[in-house]
Amino acid sequence: MIFDRLKRFLILLEGTERDVPAAFSPGQAVSGRVVLELAAAARVGALRLRAVGAARVHWTESRSAGSSTAYTQSYSDQVEFLSHRDALLAPPDNGEVTVLPAGRHEFPFTFQLPETLATSFEGKHGSVRYWVKAKLHRPWSAVKKVKKEFTVIEPIDINTPALLAPQAGAKEKLARAWYCNRGQVSVTAKIDRKGYTPGEFIPIFAEIDNCTSRAVVPKVAIIQTQTFIARGTKKQKKLVVTSIVGDSIAAGKREVWHGRALKIPPVAPSILQCRIIQVEYSLKVCVDIPGTSKLLLELPLVIGTIPLHPFGSRTSSVSSQYSVSLDWLSTIPEQPEAPPEYSSVVSSPEAEQSLAPPCRSELGGILEGPFFAYIQEFRFRPPPLYSEIDPNPPSDNIRPRCMTC
Repeated sequence: MIFDRLKRFLILLEGTERDVPAAFSPGQAVSGRVVLELAAAARVGALRLRAVGAARVHWTESRSAGSSTAYTQSYSDQVEFLSHRDALLAPPDNGEVTVLPAGRHEFPFTFQLPETLATSFEGKHGSVRYWVKAKLHRPWSAVKKVKKEFTVIEPIDINTPALLAPQAGAKEKLARAWYCNRGQVSVTAKIDRKGYTPGEFIPIFAEIDNCTSRAVVPKVAIIQTQTFIARGTKKQKKLVVTSIVGDSIAAGKREVWHGRALKIPPVAPSILQCRIIQVEYSLKVCVDIPGTSKLLLELPLVIGTIPLHPFGSRTSSVSSQYSVSLDWLSTIPEQPEAPPEYSSVVSSPEAEQSLAPPCRSELGGILEGPFFAYIQEFRFRPPPLYSEIDPNPPSDNIRPRCMTC
């Protein structure tokens, strides 16, 4: 039996290690080899390879059609991006099988990725996955299979006019309790651009004016919205990526944020061009008003893969030039830990209109680190040294002026 003779059967992709998932870009060539190591000579019918890339969504919803009748509605859809087949070892024309001697056998392969592909993604109700599968056919035996997954990252360059444009907004809310007017809360917020990459700091400029009779608490968070589409129906899942909480603002007071820093953790890039899966981000500024619903201001974000050029835009902040590499891609594990559920962070009655504050212990290092490392670029020439000696003494032939004239 070949089970006793087959020592190793695996797929190796060039340029990657065995335990690290490979990462490619659309349009790039994927090369590798199928390794077959035999302890003794064995008969092999064929060795076939298939590369697949697809986006899939699926979820179910329970519906009622009366007081006692209920049924489950299923929604699913699929979009195929990649389908490549290759015969690495074809059977002879005479119908016989191939006998491979003992030892190590390598079968190289290569294929071209399409120019348009969606970024690999694992979501609540769908995923975008890419893999290579090899099948070993043997006479009178079951087919032996081996599978190797790889990652595709669609490049999103934030050095474009649309993603370099500043984002700003303003909102106000009248606080009411038992039909009594308790004043108005207004918030104005601005960020220097729309596109960012993981690892960067977002400087938030905001002004919160509390004209009510009670203290309010401002908060800010990055929200990831996963949208799954099937059969004309949408299913959304919101996750809190990261958040910070500001100091309490007393009644009748105003607080101004002069570039409050919020760091973007390693998250998946935005997916905007897939027909059935979309991943979008937004920066939400929330003001918690006691006794009434919260005031929410939302600014759109795009998480890209190509960081801001160090000398790209004059409107970019100093902090945004800190991260100029894609080292964050290597920190993403093969099975990344999912961010917290949006519903687990916010209160259930106002799940769509609130942001829960993080623990104080989590805010220790938010404003520390290299945020002000580049402030030295804006140094001015120092003033001249002070001296008791006049560098320009008056001449002796000048007649002193009479102080009484």
